[in-house]
Amino acid sequence: MIDKLFKILDRQIEAGARRTARTNGRRSFLAKAGTLLAGVAISPVLPFDRRARAAEAADECSYWRHCALDGNLCSTSGGSLTTCPPGSSASAVSWVGTCSNPEDGKDYLVSYNDCCGKPSVSGSTFCYTSKGERPGYRMGLYNDINWCMANENKGYHCTVSVVVGLADE
Repeated sequence: MIDKLFKILDRQIEAGARRTARTNGRRSFLAKAGTLLAGVAISPVLPFDRRARAAEAADECSYWRHCALDGNLCSTSGGSLTTCPPGSSASAVSWVGTCSNPEDGKDYLVSYNDCCGKPSVSGSTFCYTSKGERPGYRMGLYNDINWCMANENKGYHCTVSVVVGLADE
């Protein structure tokens, strides 16, 4: 009885293996493996949403220049308010915001550049202050993507806030 059961099981497994071999050859395996590798290769280029890591804004985030900043402050990651930390480089593209300086009451254009090429610092201050943010189709005004995608090294490190000039009224 057990021998008969093993013969039936053996025939079914053999038939299934042959059916799989007929329908899934080496070419289909190579095609699937190539698709997987291409997907893995392009994934660092794809935009990602940093809002998931947003915590309560610290005092540093309430500074007027950070009105449209979304990311880690370079001033808490080894750099300064306007310069990237050593070993990282400013993104080739950036987004802009219009921030009001409470000291003089004027509005300023602020350029936000991601610093790329180093891993993020775990103890750095993360800010998510998206005042005046525009939808993703207005790329120069949208801060929720990885702007390091234009650089050779796409790893995000932190963000600097550079005042470009007075905003037109």
